Amino acid sequence: MKKGRPFLEILASAAYEDYRFPILEIFAFLFALGQFAFSNLNVASSLRSEELMIYWLVSSAMGLPLFIFLILIFKNIAYGLGGDLEKGTIQTYLSYPLSRKKILTAKLLSAIGIAVILFFGIQTVALVVQVPALILPNIGLILLLYAANFAYVLLITSIILLFALLIKKGGVALIVGIAVYFAIGIATSIVLLFASLSGSAMFLQAVALLNPATALSAHYGYIPGNIGWNPSLTEVTYYVGANYFITAILFFIAYRYFSRRLSI
Repeated sequence: MKKGRPFLEILASAAYEDYRFPILEIFAFLFALGQFAFSNLNVASSLRSEELMIYWLVSSAMGLPLFIFLILIFKNIAYGLGGDLEKGTIQTYLSYPLSRKKILTAKLLSAIGIAVILFFGIQTVALVVQVPALILPNIGLILLLYAANFAYVLLITSIILLFALLIKKGGVALIVGIAVYFAIGIATSIVLLFASLSGSAMFLQAVALLNPATALSAHYGYIPGNIGWNPSLTEVTYYVGANYFITAILFFIAYRYFSRRLSI
C-alpha cells in the first residue's frame, strides 16, 4: 500500500458520508443564495469608507449562510464522528495502518475543512462578482472578517468534538453544542445590555474573546449604547488570535484524548 493512500481513503470515505448527495449541492446553493440575496449593495455604496462598505457587505451576507454553515459543521462532527463512535464503525478506520491522530485529522478535514473551503470559496467568488474593484485590493480585511465570524462557530465545534469523544453519542453531543451556542448568544445579549446601562466595556471585552465578531461590531460603531469601546483593527486581530488559541487548546485536548485515552 502506497504511503499516504490510507489517509486519503479515510478522508474520501468520511467526505462521502458527510456530503453524500444532495447535501453538498444543497449547501452550496444556500451559501450562494445567501450571498446574493442578503448583501445590500445600495446601502454599502452609501457608506463613508471602503472599509465600512466591505464590513457591511460581508456581515449582511453572512447572517443566514453562517447559520447554515454552523448546522453543516455541527452535523458533520456530531453525526459523523460521534455516530461512528456510537455505532462502533470507527473500528473500520482503526484497522488502517495509520495513527489515531491521522485518522482524526482525516475526519476533521472532511467535517470542517471541506465546509470552510466551500463556504469561503463561494462567498468570496460572489463578492468578487458583485464588486471586484472593492474586494480584490482588500483581501486582507476580508480574511480578517471571515476569521472573526468563523471563530465562534469553530469554538463551539471544538466543544461538540470533545463531548462526542467523551460520551460517544452524536445526538447528545449535538444537543450540548446547540445549547452552548444559544447560551453564549443569550449571555452576549445580556452583557451587551449591562454594558450599555453601565457604560463599562469590561464584560463585553470578555465576550469578544469567545466571539471576536463582537469586537468587530465595536470597531465599526455597531454596538448600541454609550460604552466608549472602539478597538482598532489591530486589537480586533488580537481578539481573533486569542479565540483561535482557546479553540486550538480544545482541539489539542481532543487529539490527546482520542489518541491515548479513548477506549473503543
